[in-house]
Amino acid sequence: MTQAPDALPDALQLAFLPLHKRAFGMALGLASGLVCFGITAIFLLRRPDPPAPDLSILNEYFFGYTVSWRGALVSLAWGFVMGFTAGWFVAFCRNLVIAASLWLTRTRAELSASRDFLDHI
Repeated sequence: MTQAPDALPDALQLAFLPLHKRAFGMALGLASGLVCFGITAIFLLRRPDPPAPDLSILNEYFFGYTVSWRGALVSLAWGFVMGFTAGWFVAFCRNLVIAASLWLTRTRAELSASRDFLDHI
């Protein structure tokens, strides 16, 4: 496959593709939900001694959370919601910054090309 002389290499084109916001949100939501669930589950299974970290502070962030199996499911749900929202927003901001920088670069290139053209008239 031959590329035009001005075309970007395939690897570079792949770097500038926009992220899928819902997919990135789902991935980050699933990961953060499982981490929150796992932390609570490991804490419940190991029953650490009193100097262990106090997980009940998560109740301040996750409504309905307790250090129990029910609380582990609550942390799974809230962790998913928190992660999905953060992932969607990060993908949105990244896509916006990439689009704006590409537009700015393309506009500057077109202006410099037209300036050269007008100088030769």
